Amino acid sequence: MVNVVISSDPRYLVNKGAIQSAVLNILTQNKVHGRVEVEVVVVGDRKMHELNRDYRGLDTTTDILTFALHDASAQSLQQTQVPRFSGFIMPPDSWLHLGSIVISYPQAVEDAGMDNRSVEDEISYLVEHGTNHLLGHHHN
Repeated sequence: MVNVVISSDPRYLVNKGAIQSAVLNILTQNKVHGRVEVEVVVVGDRKMHELNRDYRGLDTTTDILTFALHDASAQSLQQTQVPRFSGFIMPPDSWLHLGSIVISYPQAVEDAGMDNRSVEDEISYLVEHGTNHLLGHHHN
């Protein structure tokens, strides 16, 4: 079971079904199954600028940021005997929280215009890209 938690500023019309499908598509391609949770947050440029400055030291906006949450530290391994799955720790009765994907809606609109595709398709592309990042694939 995959849980995609989607939150968006009410000003932005996002297709939550398309976002969920984009996450599921990448998880399926990577054979990631079980209780997996991914958060997708759609924000404005002001919030994205603030996040990019605070977490990357870049004083500008960007189209997407990802924040991985999985913990495969030695300490967590000592506390719980759990099987490894694709490099992640899979507690038997709990969720694997992969992390968060944050997308700037205004930047997605701008990118869609440059890429000659719909905003919905652009957001789906960014979500797929972000999901790959959460899985540790940084060049796609």
